[in-house]
Amino acid sequence: MTEPASKPNGNGAINGTAAAPAVNGNQGPVKSQLYNPNRQVYRPQSHYHRRHRSGRSICCCCCFWTILIILAAALLAAIVGAALYVLYRPHQPQFSITNLRIARMNLTTSTDSPSHLTTLFNLTLIAKNPNNHLVFFYDPFTVTALSDSVFIGNGSLTAFESDKNNQTSLRAVVSGSQDLDTESLSTMRSALKKKKGFPVVIQMDTKVKMRMEWLKSKKVGIRVTCDGIRGTVPAGKSPAVASVIDSQCKVDLRIKIWKFSF
Repeated sequence: MTEPASKPNGNGAINGTAAAPAVNGNQGPVKSQLYNPNRQVYRPQSHYHRRHRSGRSICCCCCFWTILIILAAALLAAIVGAALYVLYRPHQPQFSITNLRIARMNLTTSTDSPSHLTTLFNLTLIAKNPNNHLVFFYDPFTVTALSDSVFIGNGSLTAFESDKNNQTSLRAVVSGSQDLDTESLSTMRSALKKKKGFPVVIQMDTKVKMRMEWLKSKKVGIRVTCDGIRGTVPAGKSPAVASVIDSQCKVDLRIKIWKFSF
């Protein structure tokens, strides 16, 4: 008697044998993959960042060596300057006014015209170099005369050389002719009435270059201010001699930084 053919059951088994499941059409066992949430994802490093870091490192290195060289040069200059000062003991030049003759000091006033001031001075100046190893080279001087801050005349001095431990006698003619405003007129009238004489201030501006042995400096500006001078108005044609006993001259450096001077 013939047995009936076996039919697949609902689980896909034929004759009690289970059929292998198909995954994506490929037969074979499926391997499980483990997932680690703490695992870092690999990202390749960009060559641009490496070049950027290398360039920045070179720049920092150059800046460091530049600053180091500047500091070393400044330190060396300070050491050389201190050594020269200890060896040579440099001193600034000295100036003094030995004579000031007033040949003309005329103040005229009128209701129809502005007040006018006419002056004429003969100035004798001594420039002294107290240094044994330093020579001064002066450019021409610009001379300005003031009385209570009112301009009363100007002049000039020729260029000269002041040798080691030496003094030079200089002469200048200072003159002026100008109209005065109301304030300047009032100031000059008060000055001319003073019993001890009207005050006179002499300002001299120039540039000087220095030489010490084999070292030479650049030109620097100086201003010489001499005050304590008392003048009198001359009587007749004879010049009046101003009092210079209490006069003192001060030397200031005129170093320009941008547009400022000190």
